[in-house]
Amino acid sequence: MTKIVPVFDGHNDTILRLELAARAGEPCDFAAGSDGLHIDLPKARAGGFAGGLFALFTPSRMEWDDQTFDPADPTKFAPIAQDRALAFTLALFARLHRLGRDHPEDLVLCTDAAQARAALLAGRMAMVPHIEGAECIDRDFHALEVLYAAGLRSLGPVWSRPNAFGFGVPMLRQPQLDAGQGLTDAGCDLVRACERLGILVDLSHITEAGFWDVAKIATNPLVATHSNAHRLSPSTRNLTDRQLAAVAESGGLVGLNFSVTFLRDDCARRTDTPLSQLIRHLDHLIGILGEDGVALGSDFDGCTVPADITDATGLARLVTAMRQASYGEALIAKICHENWLAMLERVGRS
Repeated sequence: MTKIVPVFDGHNDTILRLELAARAGEPCDFAAGSDGLHIDLPKARAGGFAGGLFALFTPSRMEWDDQTFDPADPTKFAPIAQDRALAFTLALFARLHRLGRDHPEDLVLCTDAAQARAALLAGRMAMVPHIEGAECIDRDFHALEVLYAAGLRSLGPVWSRPNAFGFGVPMLRQPQLDAGQGLTDAGCDLVRACERLGILVDLSHITEAGFWDVAKIATNPLVATHSNAHRLSPSTRNLTDRQLAAVAESGGLVGLNFSVTFLRDDCARRTDTPLSQLIRHLDHLIGILGEDGVALGSDFDGCTVPADITDATGLARLVTAMRQASYGEALIAKICHENWLAMLERVGRS
């Protein structure tokens, strides 16, 4: 039997999924398994999901279904107030901490690469907190300091909506990418504050103008936790070759997103998208970023994934597809976990 390769993943929305299900009175059982989750403990063990960056995201509307998500619905992208976002983020952080406390043999909240490596070796899921969209952060960064103390180690200044720090991309098919508006002055200060603390700055969801604003400021490598190649799938959520070259020059990293709408040329939500599309994007990313600059950023529990993946159990099938594409075991290990762990080591404050 082929050995399962452990996967440390750059992005999932599982904590949001658990929180919304609980608020709706239909809680999901993360430990025993749930049909409503891409990631739970049984699926993780079956597919090799060993941990990753767990996103804490406040949606514009609490009714959130990624299977029927309509990118043309403006209410899905409406700005939200800082106090509301902070209250919801604290609820998500509490849920993440409770998971670790309730299942100490299976899960552990990690704040650096050494802890994550130790968790992988011990067979425990490594959970690194990530904030997707910084609406919960005040302009004095008091909340940033407190959330850092609670374990925050990765942050995307924007989701696909405007906030005090900058502008996010819409989720559209756009062959000629509109650069949009970039960071605000507060956004520039946020990037600097994250770098002082040792918080990774995530460029997924930011406009092209915002990307270049971060590139001018950042001293750390440029990182997009869950984005693909715009040349192959012209979604606004994907990165142009010029952006990918800038990530490569910085020694940065891009995590492959499993969302079918960011994999296909037509950007359609079709689950019959073959695994070969993921391999095409990996090939393209490796060609620009090199073997040390590409990882996985599944977007599990936050997107529609190919039927051949379905959920975390499908990670093993993706690894098989990599082998069939003549990826060597050393490269597969880099893509699946080593590149992310190395990046956390580089960005984390000593």
